[in-house]
Amino acid sequence: MKLLKDILYGTRIQETTGSTHVAIEDVAFDSRKVKAFSLFVAVPGTKVDGHDYIDQAIENGAIAIVAERLPEEKKDGIAYIRVHDAAASLGPIAASYYDHPSASMKVIAVTGTNGKTTTVSLLYQLFRSMGRKTGMFSTVENRILDQTIPATHTTPDALQMQRLFRDMADAGCRYVFMEASSHSIHQYRLAGTQLSGAVFTNITHEHLDYHGNFNGYIQAKKGLFDQLNSEAFALYNHDDPHGMDMVHDTKGRIVDYALISMADYRGRIVENQLNGLHLNLAGHDVYSRLIGGFNAYNLLAVYAVTQELGMETLEVLTHLSMLKPPAGRFEQVAAPIGVTAVVDFAHTPDALDNVLKTIDSFRTGKTQVITVVGCGGDRDPSKRPVMAQVATKWSDRVFLTSDNPRSEEPDDIIEEMRQGLDPIDARKCIAIANRREAIRMAAQLTESGDILLVAGKGHETYQEIQGIRHEFDDRVELLNAFNPA
Repeated sequence: MKLLKDILYGTRIQETTGSTHVAIEDVAFDSRKVKAFSLFVAVPGTKVDGHDYIDQAIENGAIAIVAERLPEEKKDGIAYIRVHDAAASLGPIAASYYDHPSASMKVIAVTGTNGKTTTVSLLYQLFRSMGRKTGMFSTVENRILDQTIPATHTTPDALQMQRLFRDMADAGCRYVFMEASSHSIHQYRLAGTQLSGAVFTNITHEHLDYHGNFNGYIQAKKGLFDQLNSEAFALYNHDDPHGMDMVHDTKGRIVDYALISMADYRGRIVENQLNGLHLNLAGHDVYSRLIGGFNAYNLLAVYAVTQELGMETLEVLTHLSMLKPPAGRFEQVAAPIGVTAVVDFAHTPDALDNVLKTIDSFRTGKTQVITVVGCGGDRDPSKRPVMAQVATKWSDRVFLTSDNPRSEEPDDIIEEMRQGLDPIDARKCIAIANRREAIRMAAQLTESGDILLVAGKGHETYQEIQGIRHEFDDRVELLNAFNPA
């Protein structure tokens, strides 16, 4: 319970009607979750406008309303607060309600098109293995110490985030590593969070259906670094052509990492094999079970973060070599002798190119590379032909299939993918809308020495079709395909 005036402290208020000296017992932005003595924040969303539900929130027990537009008829006994931007106000309000939990921990946010989940997961693993009390927000799962909390979004909403921060602080967490998606940054979900550092991995065309164009996407990512104060570090990948754009005008302390360019933190790939990477970091040899040049960048980013947080170098390097990749990231699945089967979350052209380029480097003799890939429905359609082009560039055989078609017809998505192919590459492709059948047929084609990649869904355990989530796990499907009942 907190006084409304204390919860609103630091919020840019334009108008107030009613008393702010009232006790608030909960905060909500979904009118269905409002309880007695709640503060309701009316947030305009992409599909639903919270302003349309102010009356319902009051009926459910709200005694205070924060909104961009106040109703003409105001109810007695209700406090009304007008703000310029309700979405931007929700985070600070939630942070105040939960006593600013992020201020008591070192919170590091990682953004980028690819590598967010792996980098955050590796940081969490590393700090836990070194005995540090750590929390994590990721696409795969959220963690408070060793407790797992299912993740529904890459980045939780502002209210849920501050509640989880409070739980993490109460559990004694000293460090928190989190993914920051472009959507979450643009929607101010991290507002009210005190960051000790931010990391930029890379950026390629993605989410243009939401951001409108590539520059809008870049600016959304940059918003994370604009949020930093002078005591936080701003770590970026110098090898990415847009890396310096991210830290332009940031108040944070700018540092960089690279495998190619000169940088504050430099690494070098000594050897890259199917059983792992041999790297040189800070003049030390490091052996890792992770695979591929893209993971070399992830490991280097992790190392750089540890040094910015003051960790002892040799302790870090020792534990770094024991880290495992997160679920569904270049995850190898048991296959017949001689066959390598890989499941990976790659669902952007750049991520798919990185994975297949790595696989291509492992080819020997008559190795065939067979790829199963699709594109999600209700998402940026411009990447569909490019995904097919990347798949056929590096593969001997490609199965074009479904990947969470959502409200779209799978055959229509596959046809859009095929439009990017010339006649020669088109002959490499087989279109099978049923993902289970596509995986089964791809597995049947493999011979000793071949490498099979099933891309796009990684850790996901569902397939979303026409608004319904059906149980589906690429790893399970691959195992079943190689071992039919």
